[in-house]
Amino acid sequence: MALEVIGPGFGRTGSMSMKAALEEVGFGPCYHMIEVYGTDGHVEAWTAAIDGTEPDWDTLFRGYRSVVDWPACAFWKSIRRANPEAKVVLTRRDPDAWFESMTNTIFPALRAPSDDERLTRWRVATRKLIFDQTFHDRFDHDHVVAALRAHEADVIASVPPDQLLVYEAGDGWEPLCAFLGVPVPEEPFPRRNSTEEFRVWTGLDKQ
Repeated sequence: MALEVIGPGFGRTGSMSMKAALEEVGFGPCYHMIEVYGTDGHVEAWTAAIDGTEPDWDTLFRGYRSVVDWPACAFWKSIRRANPEAKVVLTRRDPDAWFESMTNTIFPALRAPSDDERLTRWRVATRKLIFDQTFHDRFDHDHVVAALRAHEADVIASVPPDQLLVYEAGDGWEPLCAFLGVPVPEEPFPRRNSTEEFRVWTGLDKQ
């Protein structure tokens, strides 16, 4: 099964909500960061990718119809080359709100200690991907937001308009369903993984 939708948006741009939305309208299962740690061999495959060894994308995403979030968003061009017919949905949100969310969720979560040795190794790899390779170990607002905007601009410049949807947080079902050619669900558009939910899920609320 080839991927049908690729989501190159950074984490905290609504990727978990988009995962739920894509699954609701028939493009699931959707691969997300939460799948990495829970799937045998995937921590190792992504760690190797971060270190420069490209995985077999067909094997890694076997059984999935779509993909969003880190770590995949950092490899979206390579993934798209392996799935050239896939549509691209770029999730975006207000950059200041996104930076605040990153500062309260992903950045501290990746720095947090863990008694789980495998999780610790994965956090080391993810820090390399996000801290080093994406943000070059600079975490001030202007630099981080500039990296976000440069990534988004690259996506927009690289994908033909008929294969790309730039989806702003809060746009609802209509643009997504029109782009994918599916009916609009009766249920409200999902809202998942708020800052508060993330902090409870990762234990940051207790630190």
